[in-house]
Amino acid sequence: MTSCLLRAVRPARETKRAPLALANVDASGVFEGYASLFGVVDLGRDMVMPGAFRESLARRGATGVKLLWQHKASEPIGAWLSIEEDVRGLRVTGRLNLAVAKAREVLALMRDGAVDGLSIGFRADRFQRDGVSGVRRLTKIDLWEISLVTFPMLPQARVTTLKRSPVEHLRARWNAAARACERSFKRGAMGRIAKR
Repeated sequence: MTSCLLRAVRPARETKRAPLALANVDASGVFEGYASLFGVVDLGRDMVMPGAFRESLARRGATGVKLLWQHKASEPIGAWLSIEEDVRGLRVTGRLNLAVAKAREVLALMRDGAVDGLSIGFRADRFQRDGVSGVRRLTKIDLWEISLVTFPMLPQARVTTLKRSPVEHLRARWNAAARACERSFKRGAMGRIAKR
């Protein structure tokens, strides 16, 4: 009976999603962005306030927060290298573990733009609900995990960069130079043909 009552009053674990904007996709699977933005109301009528993650991050650190696929505890796909609050929100840097098949699939989907969301899994330890708007202002959050997801809850939060490895960077520069040479050759060849 007591455990049943405790489950009924204990705050439930929640998730919030934020889309990723992918600039460059890197072969090493490293990416950066924002998992949450401060002062922005999401589609679930929640607003995370500055400092809400502070205690949880001090207790867990980046290594204590899991990087999951679609909030599935059975599908870890990498690790968070850094998680920190700044003036804008919760800034994250993660690395997909490319020894894991699902992480390789996710990287391919990210490169294609098919997966572009981040979502936080948390427990709301302290909040205030606005009686008029119904918005819940989250002031203390126990952060458990951050997932890459298909459908985000917070449209304004984005991944700002997917880093390129040195090899991929050189490959991209080589391909760009080859395309430029090809365009130049075609213009030159077409110009000579037109003059005849």
